[in-house]
Amino acid sequence: MKAVTTCLTFVAALCSCTVAAKTAEFTQGRQLFSADNYQVLTPRQRVGIENQILMQRLEQLLPQLMAETGLDMWLVINREYAEDPLYFTLVPQPTFAARRTTMLLFSRNADGSVDKLSVNRYPLGEPYQSAWAGGDLTAQWQALAAEIVKRTPQQIGINVSAHWAIADGLTAGLHQQLLKVLPAEYHHRLVPAENLAVRWLEQRTAAELAVYPQVVSLARAVIAEAFSNKVITPGVTSTDDVAWYIRERYEQLGLPVWFMPYVSLQRAGMPCKADSPACGSAGVIQRGDVLHTDVGICYLKLCTDTQEMAYVLHNDEADVPAGFKAALATGNRWQDLLTSEFKAGRSGNQILAATHKAAAKAKINHSTYTHALGFVGHAPGPTIGMWDNQGDTPIQGDWPLYANTAYAIEGNIKQALPEWDEQLLQIKLEQSAYFDGKGVIYLAGRQTQWHLVR
Repeated sequence: MKAVTTCLTFVAALCSCTVAAKTAEFTQGRQLFSADNYQVLTPRQRVGIENQILMQRLEQLLPQLMAETGLDMWLVINREYAEDPLYFTLVPQPTFAARRTTMLLFSRNADGSVDKLSVNRYPLGEPYQSAWAGGDLTAQWQALAAEIVKRTPQQIGINVSAHWAIADGLTAGLHQQLLKVLPAEYHHRLVPAENLAVRWLEQRTAAELAVYPQVVSLARAVIAEAFSNKVITPGVTSTDDVAWYIRERYEQLGLPVWFMPYVSLQRAGMPCKADSPACGSAGVIQRGDVLHTDVGICYLKLCTDTQEMAYVLHNDEADVPAGFKAALATGNRWQDLLTSEFKAGRSGNQILAATHKAAAKAKINHSTYTHALGFVGHAPGPTIGMWDNQGDTPIQGDWPLYANTAYAIEGNIKQALPEWDEQLLQIKLEQSAYFDGKGVIYLAGRQTQWHLVR
């Protein structure tokens, strides 16, 4: 607990200034201005905090999840440059690969604790106890089998899954080798560990939730820089220029993006159909344009996914016209309708259906496609709609909502603009948030005011 306390004390010092947006109706609005207002740890500094968080997850969270999913043992077996997707979430930093063949064995004891063993040529060190180290691959497999048999588990989880890609990391070759070395009576004890894998990846700890706001603030602050006159000269700057600014700015900060940023524009005379999944195009930015971006970064092993909107003022305008403000307010209203349906135990499909019902009553033309966040941007957890499917999503949409899990509150609304002769404007929003079991808290606030380019 001392390490965890130190971790929380340290990360609390990372927080820097933000400006709370004053809105008459919508809570948690926050306007950011520059990533210069936020500290970014060096790669060397990140190792300590990441490993402290990992220790908390392995010591406190993993025993809970193994008991919850009924597994006596969990095997994560992978090879160099063909790593299991979960591997880097389970091992201390700095780790560059599953060198040669790396085997992790987690065994639940009668008292609920979990032994953490490594069976590989290069011992990992704490928190793993080395059950075997050497150079002979045949001996390594035999050592793994002996350790399994010695502990007599009844349910042995392996990472195979027909439905969750992130829980399907055991390759066919390694699976066959495992069957060869295990006694036949153990074969039927091998079961998919997909429920444990999903829960491990989606569950956030107190230490992670302490640092997550800093990660999201950095993501939002770079968007604020990009959607300003620091980057945009109307009539000169293109949407592609802005997208590359965002990417290169993150690279300067040492923050990897997990997809190339998107930037698009909408303007009067460019029709947006009511049933179009996406409105907007590329081009040179002009006064009167509406801008949109979609960006995602990963920092301290936690990923973000953010979409925000900007307006480019005409020379005779001092503020955003009323119709545009009303459209953004409708987007915020849609967010509130969606997040008010977050109830622990509800499936993603149930949340989506309830949101559709509430939005129809409010006469909001919307599309909802919200997903989990965590160690990856499109993380496992309850799928709440998809951009190309506003009905039920089998399997992933049936997954229930758990407390202390993070989400990209993502979707869009369309609304007619009086200023554009009733042409539809699409407001596309995505903000990183978490569900604490009672309600949804935006990790670095949400956009309730337009970014302005003057």
